[in-house]
Amino acid sequence: MLLSCFVVTVAAGEFNPTLSIGDRAPSWSQLAGTDGKPHSLDDLKSSEIIVVYFTSNTCPYAIDYDNRVNNLVKEFQQHNIAVVAINSNRGDAESLESMKKHALDAKFQHAYLKDESQSVAKSYGATYTPEFFVINKDRKIVYMGSLDDSSDPQKVQIQYAVDAIQGLLADHSIEVTETPAVGCTIRYKRTRRQK
Repeated sequence: MLLSCFVVTVAAGEFNPTLSIGDRAPSWSQLAGTDGKPHSLDDLKSSEIIVVYFTSNTCPYAIDYDNRVNNLVKEFQQHNIAVVAINSNRGDAESLESMKKHALDAKFQHAYLKDESQSVAKSYGATYTPEFFVINKDRKIVYMGSLDDSSDPQKVQIQYAVDAIQGLLADHSIEVTETPAVGCTIRYKRTRRQK
C-alpha cells in the first residue's frame, strides 16, 4: 500500500507522515475565516474537545462529507466541542471568497479557515481532503484519519471520529485511534530542490 512508505522514512503515525497519536496538536494563529475574522487555536481554550479537519471546495470526497460534518456538529452541540475546517489547497476555486460561498451553500455551523501558507496542513501531516484530527482537552491528538469507514453514507458502519469523541466524553479508551484518510490529495506548492 502506497501510504506505508511514510512509516519507513519518518517516525510518526502508522498512516500520518508527521504526527503520532498522543502528540501535541500543532497550533495555528491568524488564519482568515469565512466569518471575516482571524482565528487561532488559542481562541478555543474553553473547548473540551476540538475536531480539526482539512477540506476543500472542489474535492468531491470532501464535498460528500459536508452534511456528515454538519450532523456531527448537531450531535454534539450540547457538549463543549469545537469543529474547525481548514482549507490548505491552492487555486482560485479554493480562495477565501470561494470558501465563503461554499460555507454558505453547505450551511456550515462551524469555523472554516484558510491556510494560505499551507504551514498548518504541513504541521499536521495532512495529505488528503477530508482528513480528520480529534484533539482532547490537553491538546493531544487522540484520533486521526477518516471520519468513518465508507465514502458512501449508506454503507457507513463505523464512525471513527464520533467514536473517539464519545470515548473522550465518557472517559473511556478509544478503540481505533488512526485510520488512513481517503480523498483528494492536498495540492501543496512545489519547492525546487537546491543544487
